[in-house]
Amino acid sequence: MKIDTVVVGSGFSGSVIANLLALRENRRVLVVEKSNHVGGNCYDYRDKNSIIIHKYGPHLFHTDYKDVVDFLEQFGEFEPYQHRVLGFIDGKYVPLPFNLNSIYELFSPALATKFEEKLLKNFEYGAKIPVLELLESDDEDLRFLAEFVYEKVFLNYTVKQWGVKPDEIDKSVTARVPIVVSRDDRYFHDRYQFVPKEGYTQIIQNMLNHPNIKLMLQTNYHDVCELKDDNFYLFGKKFDGKVIYTGGLDELFKYEFGELPYRSLNLVFQEKDVQYYQKASVVNYPNSYDFTRITEFKHIHPAHCNKSIILKEYPQEHKTDENIPYYPILVDENLKKYEKYREKVKSLKNLVVFGRLAEYRYFDMDDVIKRAFEIYESELM
Repeated sequence: MKIDTVVVGSGFSGSVIANLLALRENRRVLVVEKSNHVGGNCYDYRDKNSIIIHKYGPHLFHTDYKDVVDFLEQFGEFEPYQHRVLGFIDGKYVPLPFNLNSIYELFSPALATKFEEKLLKNFEYGAKIPVLELLESDDEDLRFLAEFVYEKVFLNYTVKQWGVKPDEIDKSVTARVPIVVSRDDRYFHDRYQFVPKEGYTQIIQNMLNHPNIKLMLQTNYHDVCELKDDNFYLFGKKFDGKVIYTGGLDELFKYEFGELPYRSLNLVFQEKDVQYYQKASVVNYPNSYDFTRITEFKHIHPAHCNKSIILKEYPQEHKTDENIPYYPILVDENLKKYEKYREKVKSLKNLVVFGRLAEYRYFDMDDVIKRAFEIYESELM
């Protein structure tokens, strides 16, 4: 098959764009993936207990984009799923984001009632109030509540997540997660919330199952493609088609301006001889233990067995070729470095870059699919 488009990466970014080009534009697409599986960080599989495991941490789909839902439903069956998270705070498990139920779990009835009355007096029911806003309140009770939530819920979690000292954390970073003035314990409030019945991997495999798409696993971009004198070469021959790159720009340009820093995770899976280990799919541990949270996959994908699999996440420094880049560290120095790589992209007329790594930003799954639609319509049709 003669190739006219190369897509680097088979996560949602690369797989959606490859499908759109193959199906709608009749393009002949080569998808290059350096892992031994498709799906990027959304890769999942059934273990020996028939439990679907998310290899790179939990992925929960939620969106208000009807077009994204319509697109995904072409590739598999989905089941409704409402995500709930608990936080282990002062020896109790309370709903997160912090809401009225959380307040009544942690404070005396009289004090909790006072907090509720003042929140409802100052904000509408259902409002999501950034902790930073409450920290600046004229009401001393609301300021007290904000300080409590900031210290108990966000501060130490952020210290563990980003590997910095408390005094190095800007409150504007840690205070973005809100206090919710409601008793709705769901973590997300989007219109559409579901998970694939057979996992994300099957969805992406179905996206790539097209006669116009050729997939090469365990293949690094630099194994098949070369950039020389502002021209691309594919398998040693000059290539005039589009190269759609969803990996890190520092890797693409061989770290010319240095590495783009990320935080990574050490993911520790454990099998438990219980039906269920915890009361929710995810429990956060802001102030206890070295890990940040525990995920139990049977809450996400129910399975009929007497075992359960949990995942503990230990944040760590990212090291190239040793672990996976998860979260970009968005400070001025790193963003300036990233902009240098973006300038190089502008000089290459047949290069298109997008996605979590290529754009050095965090995307939810629905946002990266929506982004693929935008790239397809603006640059590839």
